[in-house]
Amino acid sequence: MRKRQVVVRREEPSWNSASSAQVVRTVRYRECQKNHAAGVGGHAVDGCREFMASGEEGTSNALTCAACGCHRNFHKREVEAEVGYEQHASPSSNGV
Repeated sequence: MRKRQVVVRREEPSWNSASSAQVVRTVRYRECQKNHAAGVGGHAVDGCREFMASGEEGTSNALTCAACGCHRNFHKREVEAEVGYEQHASPSSNGV
């Protein structure tokens, strides 16, 4: 079985006409927060430190952690955003 770390990137368009901003968001899934003792009124987590996909991207196994067997939604989600700006040259006024 091959273990993978999942990092999701998404680019969002800018709505500013004077400059173009490109936002790249990196999503990482960290420690598992599933409460395995919820049925008996307690609190116990399994200690899984980071989500590792148990299958290829696009399959149902890509959403299951290879380390603990839980769904990806039980893992803490961290989002990092990187913003890059690109200035557009304004048309020069030639007085005509």
